[in-house]
Amino acid sequence: MIHPHPSSTIGTDPEQAASLLCNGDIVAIPTETVYGLAANAFDDAAVLQVFAAKQRPSFDPLIVHIGRREDVHRVARELPPGAEALMDAFWPGPLTLVLPKQAVVPDIVTSGLDTVGVRMPAHPLTLELLRQLEFPLAAPSANPFGYVSPTTAQHVADQLGEKVPYILDGGPCSVGVESTILGWDAGAWRLYRPGGIGVEAIEAVIGRVEPAVKQVLPVAPGMLESHYAPRRPVYIGDIPALLAQHAGRVGVISFTTPYEAARCEVLSPAGDLQEAARHLFAALRTLDACDVDVILAEVFPDHGLGRAINDRLRRAAAKR
Repeated sequence: MIHPHPSSTIGTDPEQAASLLCNGDIVAIPTETVYGLAANAFDDAAVLQVFAAKQRPSFDPLIVHIGRREDVHRVARELPPGAEALMDAFWPGPLTLVLPKQAVVPDIVTSGLDTVGVRMPAHPLTLELLRQLEFPLAAPSANPFGYVSPTTAQHVADQLGEKVPYILDGGPCSVGVESTILGWDAGAWRLYRPGGIGVEAIEAVIGRVEPAVKQVLPVAPGMLESHYAPRRPVYIGDIPALLAQHAGRVGVISFTTPYEAARCEVLSPAGDLQEAARHLFAALRTLDACDVDVILAEVFPDHGLGRAINDRLRRAAAKR
């Protein structure tokens, strides 16, 4: 059951956040990717509050966030080949590793799987918070399940409001899309979710990364087909062709080109995929709040962060 809170408090005090978390409550936290909804990863009752607040299916696992490199051994019982090199290269940062879990990690965190997703976020305020705590934090994105991920503290307050007693405000997220997720399976590293670190950079460290094997249920967070969905229908493709097909009030998400539409969100006039990723969820949120009938999005260059942007747009467009 969610503890009742008249309204969320937004603040910048990690000690207040730590006090609530130690008391078994939930807190929204900033990361470089998106804001997370956090609970003590070792307390299944606290983690249940995260699922209740998000209305999240219990078969979708959560990512465990740690504040020190050595804390990985508290949640993972072994490190596959290459894991140390990946942590050296990308932690703290937007890379989640799916690893064999320690028994202390509750099944509700991993959806009953024998593996757990772990990462060290690259946000100074949340690292300060994590280093005050005697436990890691289980934290999915701080939004109702399936909807657009929050990249500011106000986004969290707007979507979850009284369900969260405290929102730790670390400013706008610097990356803006969720972490890349890798898992070790059948003797190879596999890409479970594209995200804030491009596969090209990862392959420069550990060699070839294989595609994930298709699963009926997700083996890692963020693998559900329909996700990140606004209320307005989303269509992806060639914008001029899509504009010819859709009458009425149309919102457009474009990489660099301003199109004639009721509202057009250009994510990066300079053609910078990092800037585009930072602005993606805010653009979806803005268009969803506008008086538009549909949202049209173009296909982004399919490399680096462009791959993550296309992945999020494809899921936003998936039929629910």
